[in-house]
Amino acid sequence: MILDLTATSVFVALFLLVTWIGFVAARWRKADLNLLHEWGLGGRRFGTVVTWFLLGGDLYTAYTFIAVPALVYGKGAIGFFAVPYTILIYPILYLIFPRLWAIAHERGHVTAADYVRDRFGSRMLALAVAVTGIVATMPYIALQLVGMEVVIGALGFPAGGFTGHLPLIIAFIVLAAFTYTSGLRAPALIAIVKDALIFVTVIAAIVIIPAKLGGYGVIFASVPQEKLTLAPPQGDSLGAYSAYATLALGSALALFLYPHAMTGILSSSSGNVIRRNAAMLAAYSFILGLIALLGYMAIAAGVDKDPAYAAGFTEYGANFAVPALFLASFPSWFVGVAFAAIAIGALVPAAIMSIACANLFTRNLYKEFVRPDCSAADEARVAKIVSLVVKIGAVVFILAIPQAFAIQLQLLGGIWIIQLLPPILLGLYTRSFNAAALLTGWGAGIAIGTYMAGTQGFTSSVYPLALFGVTVPGYAALYSVLINFLVAAALTPLFDLMARRGASPAAR
Repeated sequence: MILDLTATSVFVALFLLVTWIGFVAARWRKADLNLLHEWGLGGRRFGTVVTWFLLGGDLYTAYTFIAVPALVYGKGAIGFFAVPYTILIYPILYLIFPRLWAIAHERGHVTAADYVRDRFGSRMLALAVAVTGIVATMPYIALQLVGMEVVIGALGFPAGGFTGHLPLIIAFIVLAAFTYTSGLRAPALIAIVKDALIFVTVIAAIVIIPAKLGGYGVIFASVPQEKLTLAPPQGDSLGAYSAYATLALGSALALFLYPHAMTGILSSSSGNVIRRNAAMLAAYSFILGLIALLGYMAIAAGVDKDPAYAAGFTEYGANFAVPALFLASFPSWFVGVAFAAIAIGALVPAAIMSIACANLFTRNLYKEFVRPDCSAADEARVAKIVSLVVKIGAVVFILAIPQAFAIQLQLLGGIWIIQLLPPILLGLYTRSFNAAALLTGWGAGIAIGTYMAGTQGFTSSVYPLALFGVTVPGYAALYSVLINFLVAAALTPLFDLMARRGASPAAR
């Protein structure tokens, strides 16, 4: 592919704009950024509008913009599970997380592990929460680079080698610099620009592309029947139906357990801000449904049959469907706007994810186990350094490790992060569960969920569970967290009895 100078110029101009915003953010709502809660949580002062943009920028990432339509393009209707899953999130957000915010605000918690440490009095359970969060988030950051790498390649930059990776490296050096300087304030401000660009891009796409292709009727008529609907159950298997339902429910339960989502929640100024966002964030679900339709539009446009995009599909597979669709449908200047929206959509969540990992490491590993007496300034300094290390690690990860491995690890990350549901959810309403039982349940869930994914060669998180002669393909994360709950509930009375007899294995 030949470098598109017009699209690249627009892309670079918008990238420079958000870079400037990232550094200026240090002076927005000015405060002492040598305090961890100011640097890593924005001082807990974000109101309804800023939180809406922050959470939207946090949860709807560049990889979402690339991968969801790619899944619809390659696999069909199953890719739409992302829409009901994001709808299911909001009642959970409304009912549960204002209470968590209130406890965290009162007790000065910066991370979910702080909260678990306080509620159950267990350092080891808090350590498990922190380590799980960091490990599950690292491949998530790396996959933001995948989204950015695809659009950079689509602009015409060479793929592979140092020259091909140089734009990616420069982008993350800039990201590291303004995150170190401004903390969470930087992605909060940049998210406003990012979402505005996404909205413009999506609205233009759903109007202009169908008009060029002959309308939505033509688009749906062009899609093979097997991709338009879920395959009906056959024989003794529920097939795609149970897979779709469990993927939606399990993903909804897991999403706000990720450290970056938790950071967005804890940075809010009140529980009412979270409730308002539980109602308002549904707008993103509508946008996500439109984004998913781009997969069908790419099929109708036949972009994979165009020789001009053959190299892109060879290099990036189905992930190239959306970039190819935009290249085929829009003038170069608007391609630059759309690709900038996707690239900035990688910067915002990557920044929040790295800050969230830094908060976890600093509060729940460094301060808890290495330097309990560290000062507030030292705490913030360590967090800033760790945020840099996390970004460097993500870049090395994506450059040195095959992309398929990163995707597999992110798949496992969803299975692992949902194992934090029992201690976080139960801790909101009761302290009667034994910490050692919760830790054992966590271990059982991690092991069984990983085993289920392993039986599928780590290429799918859907596990064919056999129950009473019926096969129920379902999300391994949901199955494994149910086992996690059962183990914790079953072992709590046993461990409590042992504690009363002076032989408790309680995790301390």
